[in-house]
Amino acid sequence: MSSLETYMHVCCKKDKKYKAKSIDSQYMARQNGDLTFMYDVLKAYEGSYEAQVTMDNNSPIGKLDRWNLTWEWMRGEFIYSMKGAYTPRMDYSDCVYGLAAKYLSSIDFTQVMNCQKRPIITDLPLVKANDSKIGKVPYCCKNGTLLPELMDPSRARAIFQLRVYKLPPDVPQKVLYPPQKWNITGYLNAQYTCGSPIRVDPTEFPESTGLDAKTYAIASWQVVCNITKPEKKKSRCCVSFTAYYSDYAVPCPTCACGCDDIDTGKCNPDRTAMLIPPDALLVPAENRTKKAKAYAKLKHKEIPRKLPCPDNCGVSINWHVNSNHKSGWTAGLTVFNWGDLPFVDWFIAVELKRAYKGFENVYSFNGTKTLKNIKNTLFFQGLKGLEYLIEEKNGSKPSEPKIPGKQQSVISFTKKNTPNIQVEEGDGFPSKVYFNGEECALPASFPSSGHGSRVSIITFLFISIATFLLNRFN
Repeated sequence: MSSLETYMHVCCKKDKKYKAKSIDSQYMARQNGDLTFMYDVLKAYEGSYEAQVTMDNNSPIGKLDRWNLTWEWMRGEFIYSMKGAYTPRMDYSDCVYGLAAKYLSSIDFTQVMNCQKRPIITDLPLVKANDSKIGKVPYCCKNGTLLPELMDPSRARAIFQLRVYKLPPDVPQKVLYPPQKWNITGYLNAQYTCGSPIRVDPTEFPESTGLDAKTYAIASWQVVCNITKPEKKKSRCCVSFTAYYSDYAVPCPTCACGCDDIDTGKCNPDRTAMLIPPDALLVPAENRTKKAKAYAKLKHKEIPRKLPCPDNCGVSINWHVNSNHKSGWTAGLTVFNWGDLPFVDWFIAVELKRAYKGFENVYSFNGTKTLKNIKNTLFFQGLKGLEYLIEEKNGSKPSEPKIPGKQQSVISFTKKNTPNIQVEEGDGFPSKVYFNGEECALPASFPSSGHGSRVSIITFLFISIATFLLNRFN
């Protein structure tokens, strides 16, 4: 007797109307921002855990120099150790005299990095990148510099790791709380406002041995920070305007960067800045008094008894309308560093609402129009070998004013795509200027063609030649 075998054949046909449904996450969706942090718990133990902090610069005009990150521990936690970053204040006294010593009597607190409720965390120097004890963390150790992706994607991220100890009743492994009140600052950078940490799906990481597998954080939180516009008289950079058809400069606004360290008994912080001859832009703002008075006297303008206070800015930028003809026009851009520290990998972003489409070329900087989510804005940075904007130097004699670090370029525009542009009526001047992400204070007016003369051209040629010579011999 033979056995009979039975077969069934099934044919499948794709339903084009079917849409796969994803399982909703129990946590919030990740958000976009100018600067984002991920706080990922990688390992958890009884009484402590290991976390990784990932900082991503998502803004095309955002930059951080010598960044300092702060947050606040809300439940008595403290930083036992770190890799990829450090706390400049290595202090365990708050643990010894606080609750930590009561609950964690077996710990040698002399090995603890920081016990402050609100620690300051900063990046490691480049020389520590391969240090087996505190370095060897991806994207760490860049001297506190965070660049836009446009300049260098590998330097748009920073990562550091830390071991955190907890206090009762938070000792169990599964009890995890992120620090709150995040804030980040830098040296003359964009100013950020950060939100509270939000719980998100655990971050995915590649498997460390190289297998085709993924590992996941035990818990993950995201912190989103966005660039904010500086309050009036609290900028850290400012802009002056000049033009070929005018014999004066419209300088930076009075106290544009504050007057906290200026003796306002000797100057007026509320008076509009006086017009000055263009060559006065080459000397520090506090040394322009004689030139401002001489120009006012020459033009029969009022000289107030109490002169306006200087702008008090560490960086100033001059925008000069250089020429204007039938088919196009040119502008000059000069940046001055009046501070004590150099700027590495500096950049300037310029918003030109009416002139943007006419941008043709820039000759001594690198320039681009391609900025993600930023309209009508040109991006300029130093050429290779000119990434440093040096600091202010002493004059050749003690009696001479200090000499700023400076760089400049000419920018050309065509009128083909902007046929109705009115260059001399204001369309040739920027509506916003950013230096390293910081929005700079702008003058309240433009140079007037009513004061045009041949002297203005000669004067600004003097500035260009003098700046070139000073750059060459500095």
